[in-house]
Amino acid sequence: MTAVTTAPAQVGSDEPAVRRRPRRLVGRALLAWIAENALLLALAVVFVSPVVFVVFTSVMHSNQALTGDLLPRSLELGNYVRIFSEAPLATWYGNTVLYAVLSTAFMLVASVPAGYALAKLRFRGSNVIFLAIVVAMLLPPQVTAVPVYVMWSELGLTGSLWPLILPNLLGDAFSVFLIRQFFLTIPTDFANAARMDGASEWGVLWRVMIPMARPGIAAAAIFLFFRSWNDYYGPLLYASENQAAWPVAYGLATYRGIHGTDWAGTMALTVVVLVPVVVVFFLAQKVFVEGIALSGVKG
Repeated sequence: MTAVTTAPAQVGSDEPAVRRRPRRLVGRALLAWIAENALLLALAVVFVSPVVFVVFTSVMHSNQALTGDLLPRSLELGNYVRIFSEAPLATWYGNTVLYAVLSTAFMLVASVPAGYALAKLRFRGSNVIFLAIVVAMLLPPQVTAVPVYVMWSELGLTGSLWPLILPNLLGDAFSVFLIRQFFLTIPTDFANAARMDGASEWGVLWRVMIPMARPGIAAAAIFLFFRSWNDYYGPLLYASENQAAWPVAYGLATYRGIHGTDWAGTMALTVVVLVPVVVVFFLAQKVFVEGIALSGVKG
């Protein structure tokens, strides 16, 4: 028998090349991704930088805040403990939650039926009403501030947040517009089928249209919730003389005025005010983006 000798495979010389190829591919893919998303990355840095600055300043010593130092020399977590003793945060948060939640609930009660009627019902004057809603969206609140304030003053509700909450029982112009636009994206055949089955208009709205319009309704609710949470002008106008009715936005501005040089404490209070809003946004981000993306498909 003839012995067959097999030359040893020179694997060692090929392994570095095999190992280098994936690294090169990964590096090229990373560079291509950065090149494609360079504008988005730049915008992300621009928007995130102020938040990072606020967080870093909130854990600095008062002597280091707003100096040339970008990073804290030591973590001063006592700033967060101190603001709870210097500011009535529990009262401010309670007023803000009451303001934001009730305003959002009242808006949904009034704006959802109004948006459905303007989108799916045909009646005389519907176009005029929709035009009036668009005009109301463009009208600055400062234009009607004086007569509206006089009206609430005559009713004895100034010094509280009720002049900002109760008007939502009549609907919100932007919310009606947004919800109407979303209802227009839903085919009318679903409503007609429910009517043929004997459903009333309220039944069509509650059982058919609202479940299909949840993203748009959620987007309108989140918009109004954030606007109420961050509202400063309204509480300044109606509740500034009553400290027990201050929300967090007005309370934060007042704290900054009293402790003008205490930037570390002011930034710590700002972080405490921002945390609930950020948490709510990230929890509802998917439905919020979906509602905004679909609301303007059909005009």
